[in-house]
Amino acid sequence: MRPLEHARLAWRSIRGHKLRSALTTLGVIIGIAAVIAFVTLGASLQAGIVGDISPDDQRNLYGWAAEPETEGGPLAGAQPVVSQDDLEEIEEFDDVAAAYGYATVPTQAVSDGDEQIALGDGLVATGESYVREGDLAEGRSFEAGEREAVLNSAAAEQFEENVSVGDELVVTTVGGGQTTVDVVGITATSEGLSPFEGFEASPRIYVPTDPYYAEGAAGIGFGDGLGGDPGSGSEAEPTDDLRYLAVVVEAQSADEADVDAARDRAVEYLESEDADASEFVGGGEDLEVTFQTSTELLQQLQDILELLQNFIVGIAAISLLVGSIGIANIMLVSVTERTREIGIMKAVGAQNREVLGLFLAEAVILGVAGAVLGTALGLLAGYLGALYVDLPLVYPLEYVALAILVGILVGVLSGLYPAWRAARTDPIDALRYE
Repeated sequence: MRPLEHARLAWRSIRGHKLRSALTTLGVIIGIAAVIAFVTLGASLQAGIVGDISPDDQRNLYGWAAEPETEGGPLAGAQPVVSQDDLEEIEEFDDVAAAYGYATVPTQAVSDGDEQIALGDGLVATGESYVREGDLAEGRSFEAGEREAVLNSAAAEQFEENVSVGDELVVTTVGGGQTTVDVVGITATSEGLSPFEGFEASPRIYVPTDPYYAEGAAGIGFGDGLGGDPGSGSEAEPTDDLRYLAVVVEAQSADEADVDAARDRAVEYLESEDADASEFVGGGEDLEVTFQTSTELLQQLQDILELLQNFIVGIAAISLLVGSIGIANIMLVSVTERTREIGIMKAVGAQNREVLGLFLAEAVILGVAGAVLGTALGLLAGYLGALYVDLPLVYPLEYVALAILVGILVGVLSGLYPAWRAARTDPIDALRYE
């Protein structure tokens, strides 16, 4: 009997028991659909995260000082050790395009004159090149030394009347100090601009470290001083001991060699005796300076996503196991029901291998049908999930091929024993079976 004939007879048997066959393949369908759906969502989420890294950001190195082998994400265990003089010195190196501090300024609220909203840690003091031209929907970045600010779209849309370029905002710090800032730019997205912020959507206002962070570190309040009138123009002298918890060093280009050169040069200087930071790092001190790119920092998140994905795949594998047991059970029932048919086949000259092939083909068809339907259902679920959370859709095609192979394997393994049992049936006993 030819393989095509095996498949035709097997399909006729499956069609003769539609409901039973459908329920038999349900476990395989659910298992493979779960695998495909979650793998698709995981790949789409990773593509969405990596897509948030602009080409300009790929040359940025995000650094902090912490005890060696400190576990956690960016800034875990970080201590303020890098001074403004250190950053100015690093910026002079040929391998470095820019170097500046990064810090959140604790803030009570921000007001547009008519409405006041809570801001929390949404005020970020950093360098002017931190906000790149490609990040902006309108306007420009702030300038160092000026009382200017760039808002992300989430912050601009917090007010009943959206804030736009040219507006003035009054910011109130935790200490009660107030200052007026001029809005000079609005970013295109509501997400953060670096791994320090996690790329999550929340209100942020970006301002230059000079004067905002410097004045805050001097302990005299924010902007124009504790309790000062907004925009009164009084200046405060920043402390000479100003240290940054986090710093950003920009390489000359996103080329890997240039990024590594900038990293090595910055670490070498900060651990040398010439740096103010050497008081805390290098030379056997407790802290160690770490510089990582956006890609390296996000790899930690991707590792977590892959771990979660593997966990889901493991759970789905249990459903596949249940499905394979269901196929084996139904095939055993089918062997019992068709005992007389088997006897007739053998009486007219059918060989053991032909009976084996017939029942094995039926099991494989059930497994492949479950794999195909499960793959289609999984791809649809992945598409709807990515569409719902607004992620770029990425289909892991290798998993689609793997799903078909798993379906064949499930069919073969679950149908092997029932098919062998059918082939071993004695024709005389089978013909006498009632």
